[in-house]
Amino acid sequence: MIGWLQGRHVKCWTQGNRSGVLLVCSGVGYEVQVTSRYLQHLQLGNELTLWIHQVQREGVSSLFGFPYSQERDLFRLLIGVSGVGPQAGLALLHECKPQELIEAISSGDLKRLCQAQGIGKRTAERLAVDLRAPIEAFGGIESDQSIMERLPEVKGDLKLILVGLGYNEPEIYRAVQAVADGASGSPPSGDDQDGWLRGCLQWLSSESI
Repeated sequence: MIGWLQGRHVKCWTQGNRSGVLLVCSGVGYEVQVTSRYLQHLQLGNELTLWIHQVQREGVSSLFGFPYSQERDLFRLLIGVSGVGPQAGLALLHECKPQELIEAISSGDLKRLCQAQGIGKRTAERLAVDLRAPIEAFGGIESDQSIMERLPEVKGDLKLILVGLGYNEPEIYRAVQAVADGASGSPPSGDDQDGWLRGCLQWLSSESI
């Protein structure tokens, strides 16, 4: 079973209401389905790391990719509920950011859950009942993209610079999170690109030791 892939993002694809990327790893291209929300933030040619959930059915293998392991684990929790298949699980993660989805399930917000394509009232009720206890383990999860959204003035350039230095997206998101949490002292102001860059490089260097 494939659990993780790292390679170059060379193509986006859509098929009906499904979307994904073609990820080239060591000369092999893998078609990986991702949420439309995540796809919107990707750039062709960049190095990309995805945590994979693989579904083998009737001789056909399907790969579902997520930017970090907690989101994949949340997806696996969702599809363990009766009536929630992989497409419905992706629809939930497209409609809601991970923390929003966790809060909707924990609070029994059926209206919010039903906004996802393919999720009716009965399925929403099962999600709220069956996952109310297990979902507590994901209480601290935060979308990688939401971390970058804290820095609207610098996020684009900061990410491009760090990618150019050889860091991949999950490493960059974790570095930004660490700096935002004060890993290198008081967090820089939102428009202090040099400060964020220095902090991220300092944290990334310490992690590689």
